Amino acid sequence: MKKKLLITVTAVLAAFTLAACGNSNKSKSADGNTIVKVGVVGTDDRIWDNIASRAKKEKIDIKLVHFTDYDQPNAALKSGQIDLNAFQHFYFLDQWNKANNGSIKSIGKTVLAPIRLYPGKGVSKLSDIKKGAQIVIPNDPTNEGRALTLLQTAGLIKLKKAALPTPNDIKENKLGLKIVPVDAAQTARQLSSVAAAVVNDSTAQDAKLKESSAIYIEPVNKASQEWINIIAANSKDLNNPTYKKVVNLYQTQTTKDLLKKVYGDTEIPAWDINLK
Repeated sequence: MKKKLLITVTAVLAAFTLAACGNSNKSKSADGNTIVKVGVVGTDDRIWDNIASRAKKEKIDIKLVHFTDYDQPNAALKSGQIDLNAFQHFYFLDQWNKANNGSIKSIGKTVLAPIRLYPGKGVSKLSDIKKGAQIVIPNDPTNEGRALTLLQTAGLIKLKKAALPTPNDIKENKLGLKIVPVDAAQTARQLSSVAAAVVNDSTAQDAKLKESSAIYIEPVNKASQEWINIIAANSKDLNNPTYKKVVNLYQTQTTKDLLKKVYGDTEIPAWDINLK
């Protein structure tokens, strides 16, 4: 996985930040608005651009800081390079805090994005997957375990009980499927040469995979709680009124409508979801 950090904050923001140093513990733009730097992964900013536009009425300038991998946004938040981030679910954050002695917390829920099993070569439905077929899954620990659980729910394998399963936890594989872990960003690209691939939502969007083409979708139930995506902040900032305003701007009917328009049913608004 790439470790290089790509920050695409404009030169204007850099100038604002330098001008604000020593004058305030929070950066201000030229018009006096409070600058809030939000770390994101990926290049699709349509939801956040809309929120940023509405935030200006609250005298908040949201500046997106783009990262190229999932390792850096929490490190940047912990070190104070950014104010909030919005790229991860509860489970990922919990694991990151444990591994990095972190105290980052959720300040608000955003969406639930079920992962999907997409068909590859010679496959159009689940029953088309034959003995010895190859199935690609993401290789990072969190998504690997989630993908294996999806394959179990789909009836393709059975797993030993484990908090976060790995391929070594497969206890039954009647079809003799070859489970191939690869970098998450590569899962969709393998579809032309394998029977199927478990692809997360953001990767599927980048690959322009149609949600309707999936042959199995992760069920939404009580177990989905840990996969809800969040806006995260340092624990000392959980009661920051400006950051709370950003969360409130996200958790609106306007955002719900835009999510539906942009992503269809692939991203489910999660701040008032009732998991059963």
